Amino acid sequence: MNQPYESCMLCPRMCGVDRTHGMRGRCGAGADVTLARAARHMWEEPCLSGTRGSGTVFFSGCPLGCVYCQNREIALGHNGIPVSEKRLTEIFWELCGAGVHNVNLVTATHFTPTVVRAIRTVKEAGFSLPFVWNTSGYERPETLRMLDGLIDVYLTDARYALPRTAAHYSGAPDYPAVADAAIREMVRQSGAFQMGEDGLMRRGTVIRILLLPGAGAEARLILRRMYRIFGDRVYFSLMSQYTPMPGMTPPLDRRVTAHEYAGLVREAERLGVTYAYIQTGESAQESFIPPFDHTGI
Repeated sequence: MNQPYESCMLCPRMCGVDRTHGMRGRCGAGADVTLARAARHMWEEPCLSGTRGSGTVFFSGCPLGCVYCQNREIALGHNGIPVSEKRLTEIFWELCGAGVHNVNLVTATHFTPTVVRAIRTVKEAGFSLPFVWNTSGYERPETLRMLDGLIDVYLTDARYALPRTAAHYSGAPDYPAVADAAIREMVRQSGAFQMGEDGLMRRGTVIRILLLPGAGAEARLILRRMYRIFGDRVYFSLMSQYTPMPGMTPPLDRRVTAHEYAGLVREAERLGVTYAYIQTGESAQESFIPPFDHTGI
């Protein structure tokens, strides 16, 4: 049952550690699913949050580990409560009972085998809400294929276009190539996005581009590449909400300027991007970091 965790190769780090005997790879996780929060979340893209919110399940640990991580409280794997596979299925049902539009699995890559079994269990029992895979984009296609037919919407970052930036900020110079292959697999599975009459996404892929301070040129490069590959089959989310964490050094010690963000939006207009969310006014300066207080666990 725990075989994938005994020599873990789930993420692109491919640490090969035995998580069942206390070893920890880059994600910081053991073999037991560990959660930091499971609750209604109103701050995802409108096609996911809708009017009743997205049922977000925040998993502890992260294979990528960006220096500027806004969820660093849980990304290191130190904040969270271990839950059984059965408890995970119960959480899915509880979120459904709360009236949310979907179940949103945030950074669950390193627990994929357990999550797959839990999703199958509830689907076999008649669970009908869509499942969202909320990811940094640092994924192995081989692992993503375990999710084929189970995930309805992929909500993925596209963080870096250049290996040197990915190495500097995330210790992952392979990120551009890895994310390229991963997002191709996501779109293969989900197909062109499908919206319901209520404006909620039923199936599809949303590609998030988080603009970092001083990185406008790279963000535009990411957008050009993603749009060239996927065109209007995907929805883009152009994000200006970067929030500097304590201890950040320039340029990460400040927020994105209006001028920087306007350049990314203009690039989307120049390319002819049809489907994209943009952040305007006060929303561009808001922080969307929830309290990781073990609510719903």
